Amino acid sequence: MAIEKVREYLKQYGREKDIREFDASSATVELAAEAVGVEPARIAKTLSFCGREEGSCILVVTAGDRKVDNSKFKHFFGMKAKMPKGEEVEALTGHAIGGVCPFANPPRTKVYLDESMKRFQTVFPAAGSAHSAIELTCQELFQLSEAVEWVDVCKEI
Repeated sequence: MAIEKVREYLKQYGREKDIREFDASSATVELAAEAVGVEPARIAKTLSFCGREEGSCILVVTAGDRKVDNSKFKHFFGMKAKMPKGEEVEALTGHAIGGVCPFANPPRTKVYLDESMKRFQTVFPAAGSAHSAIELTCQELFQLSEAVEWVDVCKEI
């Protein structure tokens, strides 16, 4: 189960016990915000995109009230934003849809954090399942996700 993989991954940072699990689904921004008890914008949603090379993946983690701006994405990454098909998501990210997160990903998956989250003291990304989250500062999220860099590739919904 991916949440156990994330728990094991977060052990190296001493944060495995900080994962919150919910009875209710947290698979969407709205459900996660309700489960955590915060405004939807503070949910750090992880969006997956096909990488340039076959079998590679780009994860963009952004605030819950943002979506990828195709023009900004193309300008930054030098290619069109293309999301993987449903059945490809788990193979590319290591996590099933609803639990895709920026932790414990395969080596060919690179994480980028969108600037939109920097307006919050803490954000809540998923932790490997559609019933989990972890509260992190943006600096902690950058470190724990082993992000490549901060980017500005999103716009308001």
